Amino acid sequence: MDDAKRGMENALRAKPLDVKEQYERQIDGLQEAYGEAMLELRARKKLQSLLHEEDK
Repeated sequence: MDDAKRGMENALRAKPLDVKEQYERQIDGLQEAYGEAMLELRARKKLQSLLHEEDK
C-alpha cells in the first residue's frame, strides 16, 4: 500500500511535458532499433538467397 501511495505521489509531481518527452525519446529509440533489425533481416535474407544461388 505504501509503494502504491508513493507511486501516485510521484506521478502527481511529474510534469506532463517531462513524461511526454520521455515517451517520445523511448519511441524514437524503439523505431531506430526496429529499423536496424529490419535492415539486418533483409541483409541476412539477401545473403541466404545469394548462397542458395551458388549451390545450384
